[in-house]
Amino acid sequence: MITRFLLNSLGGKVWIVVGILLAVAILVPASNLLLPVGHPLRVPNYMVPLLGKYLTYAMLALALDLVWGYVGILSLGHAAFFALGGYAMGMYLMRQIGDRGVYSHPVLPDFMVFSNWTELPWYWHGFDQFWFAALMVMLVPGLLAFVFGWLAFRSRVTGVYLSIITQALTYALMLAFFRNEMGFGGNNGLTDFRDILGFPIQAASTRATLFAATCVLLAITFVICAAITKSKLGKVMIAVRDAESRTRFIGYRPEYVKLFAFTVSAVIAGIAGALYVPQVGIINPGEFSPANSIEVVVWAAVGGRGTLIGPIIGAVLVNYAKTWFTSAYPELWLFALGGLFVAVTLLLPKGIVGTWNDFWAGRRDHKAARIAAAAEDEPPPPPPPAARQSQEAKPEPASKNTGARRSGPEPQPAE
Repeated sequence: MITRFLLNSLGGKVWIVVGILLAVAILVPASNLLLPVGHPLRVPNYMVPLLGKYLTYAMLALALDLVWGYVGILSLGHAAFFALGGYAMGMYLMRQIGDRGVYSHPVLPDFMVFSNWTELPWYWHGFDQFWFAALMVMLVPGLLAFVFGWLAFRSRVTGVYLSIITQALTYALMLAFFRNEMGFGGNNGLTDFRDILGFPIQAASTRATLFAATCVLLAITFVICAAITKSKLGKVMIAVRDAESRTRFIGYRPEYVKLFAFTVSAVIAGIAGALYVPQVGIINPGEFSPANSIEVVVWAAVGGRGTLIGPIIGAVLVNYAKTWFTSAYPELWLFALGGLFVAVTLLLPKGIVGTWNDFWAGRRDHKAARIAAAAEDEPPPPPPPAARQSQEAKPEPASKNTGARRSGPEPQPAE
């Protein structure tokens, strides 16, 4: 039933994107692991986790597009959900170090031993199991988003006020995680990871597997978001975005629609953060920075919000530009980012994908109008030969004033 729904409701473009992501999940690891060093088509070792990082950012932008592009919630705090998912995965990776740390403590991470902690905090228990960490990756951001959204949406906080509150949320979490007594590594965060699921995290095969897993999960979350937006619920989400008051007056509860989309978006952002940490090798409170949330908005705006594929493209393009600028002209990156956002706002208000869709829609409409106009100017086509012959063979009808002609000679007048 679910498979039939996905095949019937989702368009061909969705499956094209899924096919591209799955192809990338196969080709990039194969190129890195199978081709020899120096081959022109080989993806170098450093590029695999870098591309994986871009894809985690793409998943984060996709999560934001679900609430901003389809419900109209401009969240400036999605970096909080991303960082919480990252910390959950980082706690699991720290527990995997065991007695191989600097202080060789079998239970406590090195930063706790250095800070004179004597026992493991209660909220660290269970993170030595991957299934528990994976559950927390989704549960913690989802629960936070549910509680926050329940309070905010029921109070009908909207617009710029909601954006400011979400920004305040991520800033408060950043300040809290900076404190050493919180037990999350303070300013340094969590790092020096060794293993994931028993495999060395620095090995090329492990990094290739993490990259492939990121591609697959990005494809799955893309299909989930497309299924939501193509469903009846997706139509209600768009109605809430465009006319919330009218949607409420016809019987819907916009706060519940917003709460659902916000919670799902937070879960996706948490998964993105969990995939980010093992590929980058560190998670610290800087990931909570409000500036990171604003960058996510730029990615979605550049790609085109309300398109799903647009934020993915925008995240990859902008972060590739960031990598190039910060290495070639590091002092100019922030100016370039600000100029890019202003240029997109003024010249491409619908983003790359939105502008492209409008261009092709305009071309189709123009072509259809031209064909319709040409059809009106053409003379009617001649009848087919069979119809023309039947018309020629048909006798003309007799006149009303002419009687039937008698056979035989005409009568002579009497003398």
